[in-house]
Amino acid sequence: MPELAGVRHGTAEVGGLRLHYAEAGPADAPPVVLVHGFPQHWFAWRRVVPLLAGDFRLLCPDMPGFGWSEGAPGRWSTEARAADLVGFLDALELDSAFLVAHDWGAWAGYLACARRPERFDGYLALNMVHLWPQRRATLGSAWRFWYTLALEWPPLGRAVLRHWPAFTRFLLRRGPADRSALTAAEVAEFAEAARVPLAALAGESVHRAFVARDLAALRRAEFHALRLRTPTLALTGEHDPVIPPRLLAGGTEFCDDLRVETVPGAGHQLPEERPELVAERVRQLFPR
Repeated sequence: MPELAGVRHGTAEVGGLRLHYAEAGPADAPPVVLVHGFPQHWFAWRRVVPLLAGDFRLLCPDMPGFGWSEGAPGRWSTEARAADLVGFLDALELDSAFLVAHDWGAWAGYLACARRPERFDGYLALNMVHLWPQRRATLGSAWRFWYTLALEWPPLGRAVLRHWPAFTRFLLRRGPADRSALTAAEVAEFAEAARVPLAALAGESVHRAFVARDLAALRRAEFHALRLRTPTLALTGEHDPVIPPRLLAGGTEFCDDLRVETVPGAGHQLPEERPELVAERVRQLFPR
């Protein structure tokens, strides 16, 4: 497991699974849950944690099947992952917390906030479309998800992640606008973690669940029945190759307080490309 100064590690029992989490900051400070995306784990927050640990209780869980957490079939749908975020708060006996999430973690974060607004005091969503994108924008950007074709079909997806780490390294390198934002050692850490059989299955299953369930829900406008009551700031990179800024247009009629900010010159890895900005927005959005 990679090391980060000032971080302590724990496990939480969530829905019958033991989830690993990294923790930093005072135990009595306002809690902030930071949720990684694909193909990463808690260490995705390594540059953000030192900037916020003096003022917040930072909790960085490995989502089921990723990093050092257990996983199980049926736990990789967006509904299940959103429920696990609530279950994580329950396991730590937290009535509510602030939420920061990236990539696929942010997709589940939107649903968790929409389903259980009383549990999330504020939400900072990074590099992910919300639940109510404009149809024209999604159709025009569908080609950007070409890489998921190698991941969403069982058992091809898990085989690619296990036996073709060059593909995972490619995904990580193409994310940031400036490829030097991730060192070779950092890319290797996440690519190797994705090769673990359970993590490979989790990666395949998250993509499969989105294609099999969420895309249909988007087409049928099922998320229009939900309302986002949690104060939310969505950050996206100007040069994000997966989630371009236009995908975050609209949707405000389904939200009490949704703001969108495009980060100039940034790509898909805001926690690593712009950790200072992420930390600054946390301080602005989440009162201490």
